[in-house]
Amino acid sequence: MQKEKIDATEYELKEKVVHIRRVAKVTKGGKRFHFTALAVVGNSEGIIGSGLGKSNEVPDAIRKAIEKAKKNLIRVPIKGNTIPHEVLGEHVSSRVMLRPASPGTGVIAGGAVRAVVELSGISDILSKVVGSTNPLNVVKAAINGLALLRMPQEVADIRGKDLKELDLPKSYLN
Repeated sequence: MQKEKIDATEYELKEKVVHIRRVAKVTKGGKRFHFTALAVVGNSEGIIGSGLGKSNEVPDAIRKAIEKAKKNLIRVPIKGNTIPHEVLGEHVSSRVMLRPASPGTGVIAGGAVRAVVELSGISDILSKVVGSTNPLNVVKAAINGLALLRMPQEVADIRGKDLKELDLPKSYLN
């Protein structure tokens, strides 16, 4: 399936810095400090992206991270205020389980996953991080999981069947 290219200029994107890390290079003259920033951007209507920026100064690292995030946007299928089905996103040794939740549940997620889910526009979801809790890997795993989501009509079209032939629960057919 062809990945859709999304233009960041078309959307009013919100930005959130998830994590800033100071890294040091040890030289004979002492330690040289640099910064990495992890940022997530989204429009709260199903568009989400993440980026990692590196620089000698924190504001430059944040700016670079946001620019990279705007170049890596994906579209997330949303059913009401939640996701259409359960999914497991993986990246390196981090796994993020995302489960649809009933209306009024809210966002049950930790820091890195919460940023991704809220900026994508999902307001009712259950999540669990299994394995590594490194924020960079968790954000990438969450976005990979959201990228795996498919609406029932999409699956029916791929299989060349009618939606009623898929043997889905009644809650999916609404």
